[in-house]
Amino acid sequence: MSPAGRGHDRGSVTAELAVALPAVVLVLACCMSGLAAAAQQLRLTDAAALAARTLARGGDPDTLVARLVPGAHVTRSAEGDLACVTVAVAAGGLPLTLTARSCALAGGR
Repeated sequence: MSPAGRGHDRGSVTAELAVALPAVVLVLACCMSGLAAAAQQLRLTDAAALAARTLARGGDPDTLVARLVPGAHVTRSAEGDLACVTVAVAAGGLPLTLTARSCALAGGR
């Protein structure tokens, strides 16, 4: 190919990169948000389990959950011999509400 034949392709890689780069950044941002939501869900599940055990022993699960997951909403319930706690919080950066529920045998009352 002659050097004169390559002139019309000049800059095409730059244009393709300019089109593809925002899409790649968007995909990476979605992946990072998903990982952050998964980590938050794990913290929420652990907090719900500890809160249920605390409630079963007669303690206050609200202060525990507030320390572990700031901004979380705690709901208590009793089902027979079980003390149950549901913890919910908005996922940061995503239009989701993450929820975790745990129950413990209420033998400490």
